[in-house]
Amino acid sequence: MAKTSFRSALVTGASSGIGEQIARTLAARGCALTLVARRTERLAALAQELGAAVAVDWLAADLSSDDGIGIVERRLGEHPVELLVNNAGVGSGGRFHELPAEGEAAQVMLNVLAVVRLTRAAAPAMVAAGRGGILNVSSIAGNQPLYGYATYGATKAFVTSFTESIAFELRGTGVHVSVLKPGYTDTEMNAGTVPDRSSVQGRLLWLGAEQVAVAAVDAVERGRVHCVPGMTWKLADAVTQSLPRAAVRVLSSRVRAS
Repeated sequence: MAKTSFRSALVTGASSGIGEQIARTLAARGCALTLVARRTERLAALAQELGAAVAVDWLAADLSSDDGIGIVERRLGEHPVELLVNNAGVGSGGRFHELPAEGEAAQVMLNVLAVVRLTRAAAPAMVAAGRGGILNVSSIAGNQPLYGYATYGATKAFVTSFTESIAFELRGTGVHVSVLKPGYTDTEMNAGTVPDRSSVQGRLLWLGAEQVAVAAVDAVERGRVHCVPGMTWKLADAVTQSLPRAAVRVLSSRVRAS
């Protein structure tokens, strides 16, 4: 598939981490941006910084709520974009029966329902134009059941499967659909758990958010359905996809939430 350079994009979860770096990568490539997140001060500061190079707008919305998703749906309806980046997400650690039910439900709303509704809001205009892209951020965690991350892993499994299906359906329409499946990434979400990046563990297992963002944007521009940054995680992805499910369960049961 030929490479597509997107002229406009809406990025959720843009105030930090992978979302912020995707926004920076797109801005460097001349893409106008609409940035979405909950933290208004960070959004405003990032918009002002990136606005020196491209047109940037921002929208405060909590995508773990019905009202927040509705705000972004309306924006996409009124101002269609060529690229939608569903990056906003959250994960909780701990045994499911001990975690607050409302937090787990909000996680499903953010990680799953927001992705579905915003994809549905953006895709028709892209198909009608014969041009566009959808980049959904999943995780290697979606490849297997994870002790202590039951809801998070399940939501990311949904995102991966959903994206693959949409990619098949939109093949030949001019709309590129990609799923990003990073492994351990050095972001605020992992603050305090990232080892020295110069150590063996740091070099082999941990990715920089900028590295992940560049790989993701490259993938959706080129129409690649899957993007797994880093050789270690490419291998891990291949192994978990090829092993019998029973073997994957045995291996995954040995991973514990911190």
